[in-house]
Amino acid sequence: MKAFDMAVVKRLLKYTRPYTFFLVTALVSSVIYISLTLLAPVLIGNAIDYIIGPQNVFFDKILPILIYLLFTVIGASLFQWVMSYCTNTLAYRTIKDMRTDVFNKLSRTPLKFIDSNAHGDLMSRVTVDIEQISDGLLQGFTQLFTGVVTIVGTLLFMLSVDPIITLVVVLVTPLSLFVASFIAKRSYNMFRIQSQTRGELGGYVEEIIGNQKLVKTFCYEDRAQKSFEEINSRLYDCGVKAQFYSSLTNPCTRFVNGIVYALVGIIGALSAVSGRLSVGEISCFLTYANQYTKPFNEISGVVTELQSAFASAARVFKVLDEPEETDDSNLYKLKECEGNVDIENVSFSYSPKTPLIENFNLNVKSGSRIAIVGPTGCGKTTFINLLMRFYDVTGGAISIDGHKITDITRQSLRSKYGMVLQESWLFSGTVRENIAYGKPDATDDEIIAAAKSAHAHSFIKRLPDGYDTVITEAGANLSQGQRQLLCIARVMLVDPPMLILDEATSSIDTMTEIRIQRAFTKMMEGRTSFIVAHRLSTIKEADLILVMNAGKIIEQGTHEELLKKGGFYANLYQSQFMPAE
Repeated sequence: MKAFDMAVVKRLLKYTRPYTFFLVTALVSSVIYISLTLLAPVLIGNAIDYIIGPQNVFFDKILPILIYLLFTVIGASLFQWVMSYCTNTLAYRTIKDMRTDVFNKLSRTPLKFIDSNAHGDLMSRVTVDIEQISDGLLQGFTQLFTGVVTIVGTLLFMLSVDPIITLVVVLVTPLSLFVASFIAKRSYNMFRIQSQTRGELGGYVEEIIGNQKLVKTFCYEDRAQKSFEEINSRLYDCGVKAQFYSSLTNPCTRFVNGIVYALVGIIGALSAVSGRLSVGEISCFLTYANQYTKPFNEISGVVTELQSAFASAARVFKVLDEPEETDDSNLYKLKECEGNVDIENVSFSYSPKTPLIENFNLNVKSGSRIAIVGPTGCGKTTFINLLMRFYDVTGGAISIDGHKITDITRQSLRSKYGMVLQESWLFSGTVRENIAYGKPDATDDEIIAAAKSAHAHSFIKRLPDGYDTVITEAGANLSQGQRQLLCIARVMLVDPPMLILDEATSSIDTMTEIRIQRAFTKMMEGRTSFIVAHRLSTIKEADLILVMNAGKIIEQGTHEELLKKGGFYANLYQSQFMPAE
């Protein structure tokens, strides 16, 4: 395993291209800053040479040098600030672009990718991993800029003072680089594992905290704690190993640098005795030797941040490399929709080894109410996902008004459906904003009318601020029934030509359900509607009931027709109303 994956480094550098000005300015500022910093020891050495002994000091020579030194220090500080400002701007804007790209990417990836990855892990990549990259860029860029310029500049200044001592310093330098490289190669893998385990831990924590009621209901606290401790222990182990390896770098390079400093001091002293160097030049050279080795210490000191950043960047780029939904901008945009749906020999499976829906055929006329019933796992919700094209069929075709849905833009297709799911979703915002989610330009009168149709107006008026009441994340300050009423009001406001109701009244009390069913009946007039229900009492009025089992339609007909057949539907219906033995 290489200490750094160059492909990752190149991709990171591509993100800095729009900010070349800040990059160039930072480089120029670092050159000037380091040059002024390296000039200071020369001035100090010259001043020392004018201090010969007691009562033998050339103050008239020293004073101009001190003035030059003052301006040198001020100039170095100014350009150091410019360099820091540019590198900070470069890093933060780069990270901003990367975070935007990742978020946009997640909105363009197929739903299969979102479903097949822990949501907490994906969240960790957008937040924690990108933050790690930010820290690495901020620290690493600054250190690399100043480090490279300091090394080159110091060598040039040392060569101008004494080439022989400079050669000694250069010959010992590779030993420091070898030590840092040797340790870096072994610590990178640990940081990669640490980053992966951190994402796994984030996913598990999000899963447990998000379902805390169920955890407590089933007394799962102890088992959850054990699972958490197991992942946390693995994170601790790989983190300790990564830090142990990386922490060796700085002390080892400092040891080598100490040897360099001692050699310079010994050779410099011998040179001074022989008269080849002055005391001021030795002082200057010792300062340079320390400044020359300092960048290696600083670079080795940020190896931890850099390796963690590159490991995190690899995880982020893995998301960015995921295939996106195919571009459909050139496809037909469905403007008017009558609601005729044709399903011809449709087959689908989440896994090739496990067939789910096979040879599904159905012809739905405009304005029909189609109920879909069957045991759990028979393919009801999967069928809805195919209608909305959250997943693409593996065989056959689904058409709307004679247009195959694969020939229609996804946006125009989905805009023709109003969807109310069993799991209600609300975001942190006002009640008004949540109802108007699908129609942001809706007027207050339209929002209130939709809420009244959904029988949500009365409970909304009882909230502290009515329609301006702020809903907490996921609607935690509302009951499940209230959340579902708001989701129903949201669909009623959009007023789409087709409806999908997937257990839409499962969390509502019986009296409210009766009122909602009346509202739905009114809303479904003239609209093609697909109703998924476990409570069969809610679909008696459907024009056609499809009974699914193992991904196939085994019975179809009206409620009365299916009861007369005395088949699967009749048994299913009777099981809900006959007392259990």
